[in-house]
Amino acid sequence: MPADMEAISLLTDARADLAGSKLPLEIAGAALAREHARSAVEQLDDYILPRYRSLDAPLLAVVGGSTGAGKSTLVNAIVGHPVTRAGAIRPTTRQPILLHHELDRAWLENDRILPGLRRITGSVVGEDQRIPASQAGAIPDASVTDSIILLQDDAVPRGIAILDAPDVDSISDENRRLAGQLLAAADLWIFVTTANRYADAVPWKLLAEAAERNVTVAVVLDRVPLGVEDEVANDLRGMLQRGGLGETEIFVVPELDLDELDMLPAIAVAPLKAWLATLAANSDSRAAVARQTLAGVLAQLADRGDSIAIAMGEQDANGKRLAGYAEEAFAQAHDGILATVQDGTLLRGEVLARWQDFVGTGEFFRSLETGIGRLRDRIGAFFTGKPKPATHVEAAIESGLHAVVVDQAAKASEATEERWRADPAGQALAGATDLGTLSDGFSDRVATHVRAWQGDLMDIIRTEGANKRMTARMVSFGVNGVAVALMVVVFASTAGLTGLEVGIAGGSAVVGQKLLEAIFGEDAVRRLTKRAKDSLAIRCNDLLEMEKNRFLDLLATVPTEQDANRMKQESAAIRRLAREQGA
Repeated sequence: MPADMEAISLLTDARADLAGSKLPLEIAGAALAREHARSAVEQLDDYILPRYRSLDAPLLAVVGGSTGAGKSTLVNAIVGHPVTRAGAIRPTTRQPILLHHELDRAWLENDRILPGLRRITGSVVGEDQRIPASQAGAIPDASVTDSIILLQDDAVPRGIAILDAPDVDSISDENRRLAGQLLAAADLWIFVTTANRYADAVPWKLLAEAAERNVTVAVVLDRVPLGVEDEVANDLRGMLQRGGLGETEIFVVPELDLDELDMLPAIAVAPLKAWLATLAANSDSRAAVARQTLAGVLAQLADRGDSIAIAMGEQDANGKRLAGYAEEAFAQAHDGILATVQDGTLLRGEVLARWQDFVGTGEFFRSLETGIGRLRDRIGAFFTGKPKPATHVEAAIESGLHAVVVDQAAKASEATEERWRADPAGQALAGATDLGTLSDGFSDRVATHVRAWQGDLMDIIRTEGANKRMTARMVSFGVNGVAVALMVVVFASTAGLTGLEVGIAGGSAVVGQKLLEAIFGEDAVRRLTKRAKDSLAIRCNDLLEMEKNRFLDLLATVPTEQDANRMKQESAAIRRLAREQGA
């Protein structure tokens, strides 16, 4: 049967989306969704994609079961000689052995299935024991769970490979995980249990999963006391029917003595061997098993994809809410900076004092009292004197503006962190670091941006005063002096001041306004002021964006609504594939 390239393309895309879905927010259901995504990727790699790419490949029959159920003894009996060690400690069971016919080796020696597990080629070391040639003379490392031993044995019928898996209830987390991974990669489960343990919870949890996936299952009921075989088998059959596994084949292995090689008599497993041989010999039967399992696994994958899509949508909604807290807090910080800049607050204290020193308050106010009409002529004369350097005013403005920006950014960071910590979706993110503290170097970046804004103003003034007449006037006042006047005009509103401050700050602003009008004209001053305010707003926004992004970067891997919708669409398409395979 040729590979279905369209299906492979869809499944490959779904695999990439599942692997890329981080689901970082610790909200209800997130842990389960992450586990579903992980297991779905693993199953796509280990079973679904390999089976689609090689529909004619041998069936993989995984022998699984609880500790002491007799899996290794059963596998030895199927091939007719010891290939795995049975006992309280079974190192070769921990390191799975994959038994195959010589002519099926090409399907199994590469990473077509179970690509995450290394292949170790097995060979005969002793008369009754086989272990990897790479470890000849030694028992394989019992702790190894990242590899499988490939063992050619022509007693295995061509068309079926038999994989002896670790115990599903092993005391080792890694062994249990590996057992689950191997069972998820199987076309066919041979599930081994015993007469006194077939009702245990662990086997039934796995059998329920088999029913959910519609996997072909054969249950081997091992160590059944002679004389009660039918009674125990009928009880198990009833349980299987109630569990949705009514079509399950049941093979009863009576409690018999083992021979000197710890082998069961051949007659004990003859029905199971005959069933496997018949299945292997009929390509249509093998194809039916493969398609049945593939259809069930695809349906399960589609269901999990739907649940993951829901989880993605919930992550998106929670992520947007957390981002909204940051957006709101830093937008308020931006508004707060601009309000403080324009309400006259900065024209008090050190800035006001340095401005007064610079312009020579008395001289300017006398000019205002004698008439605005003569101010234009008197400004030039005033600046032929030696006022205080403009750099003193620039430094005071830089210091004041720097303090405002840092204060507002700190308030925004603290407010965002507080809201994140109060929100279940944000608690884990906020707990990872001290988000309420400004980032290292922020104060220095603010100072750099404030100085750059002051430089912007000088560039704006030079551009506006490009004609010779305006340039000559500016030479009288100095570009720095004119820039300082423009800064004062930007801070001109007196809404935040009261009493005497209004008169002082307002008067100082008028001085700056008249100075600029004397050079550029009234319309140009309005244009200059707007450009200066816009430049400051942009620079403040850039600074705040850097701090806000400390929060938003933590949400960078939160899936979006588009991600959720794409997962839903892929799940719907995978469900159609499942129906096609089950047809």
